[in-house]
Amino acid sequence: MIDYRPSLDEQLSSLGERARQLRLLRRLGQAELAERAGVGLATVARFEKSGTASIENVLRIATALHADAAFDQLFAAPAFASLDDALARPFVASRKRAPRRT
Repeated sequence: MIDYRPSLDEQLSSLGERARQLRLLRRLGQAELAERAGVGLATVARFEKSGTASIENVLRIATALHADAAFDQLFAAPAFASLDDALARPFVASRKRAPRRT
């Protein structure tokens, strides 16, 4: 079977390029973006070139570019496609602490 999904490197490269395009659209230089994001200039340059940075720095850059709304959906449970899907999905209870020992 052929896998048509982009490779990890392709996805990272595309992410960095989209960040670069948004920075240019916002008329920001790399140095100004780095200052607004609270990261180093080298971090911004590396992220735009390769798409690699820590998740914290990616979020800082996205916030500085006003592109952080999508992070709210990261790892969100998908919506139910039907009632059967809703009933089949296991219930995830909120975590509760054990009672304190006395």
